[in-house]
Amino acid sequence: MVVKIGSSTLVDEGGALDRAFVRSLCDQIAELMASGTRVVVVSSGAVAAGRDVLGFSARPDDLATLQACASAGQARLTQAYADVLAERGIPCGQVLLTRRDVMDRDAFLNARVTLTRLVELGAVPVVNENDTLSTAEFAFGDNDMLGALVSALVGADLYAICSDVEGLYTANPQEDPSATLIPHVTEVDHRLTELAGGAGTSFGTGGMSSKLRAARAMLAAGIPTVICRGRREGVLLDVADGRGVGTRFESPAGSPHEGGRKLWIGLAEVPRGTISLDEGASRAVLERGASILPVGVAATSGSYEAGDVVNVRSATGDVVGRGIARYSSEDMARVRGIKLDVIARFLGPERAQPAVHRDDLLVF
Repeated sequence: MVVKIGSSTLVDEGGALDRAFVRSLCDQIAELMASGTRVVVVSSGAVAAGRDVLGFSARPDDLATLQACASAGQARLTQAYADVLAERGIPCGQVLLTRRDVMDRDAFLNARVTLTRLVELGAVPVVNENDTLSTAEFAFGDNDMLGALVSALVGADLYAICSDVEGLYTANPQEDPSATLIPHVTEVDHRLTELAGGAGTSFGTGGMSSKLRAARAMLAAGIPTVICRGRREGVLLDVADGRGVGTRFESPAGSPHEGGRKLWIGLAEVPRGTISLDEGASRAVLERGASILPVGVAATSGSYEAGDVVNVRSATGDVVGRGIARYSSEDMARVRGIKLDVIARFLGPERAQPAVHRDDLLVF
């Protein structure tokens, strides 16, 4: 079970690390492990904890100060987990990642080996983004997606996103008193993405939209995901037991799921551009599992080379997947909307290939 804890859940009203909550969380982890469930924690909160250490009353605006706060707070955050878990005889290991660390396929697999071995040895890995070194290009952006990546790395049976909300609602409950909790989701479609709000609190970077992106990736991986309120008493035990807590995202039984390589393409790599599909290509990719042919590419944006990862947008404008482009952005602009036999006639048979082959495409 991978458990992601958001910053707004970890800190008290003043923005300091809430050690009483950390103790409650570790109590639940210890109980889960005693019952045979292995746990990986993906914890936000380093910047918030460092903010307290360095004496800032509000979240800094500049990158250098944020990274300094992350450095000061990371030690305090991990030690808070380690101290409480040690009282229960459970070792704790720290794992700091940036997207650069897992962009290389070998590094991705090495991270998997390290995390898996820690779990096998009875330790609880505490994973966080290495905010002291990451830059915008290589940052995960929020720990919801980092938790999804870790879930894919270890082949988790369950991913719990512990937040300051109960789950996904039919409307914003702060604005609409008639809003109701959505208990179960089998597909993240355009309607659901419109329900998601913007960024989270001043202590964190994520919002419901980032949680939906992570849940959608986990649907592709076949890993059930639950968005729940982290401060609900016994929430991890209830989620693990399958009780009706929060919003559970799970594909219907028998649905196909993607393997490790495609998950690496979709979750670990940094997209360098975007290709947009026409209606016919959108249906072929989403309904029939087809490759993306140049004739179905309606537009391309960004600068990328053949072999780079690109976002794939449907005809409605939604990002529906990521894949490895077989043309550069310059060549894609030339061949888009053209059939393969025409491309072969003018550029040669070796240039007539899919824009993105299905084997290199993760469809969310």
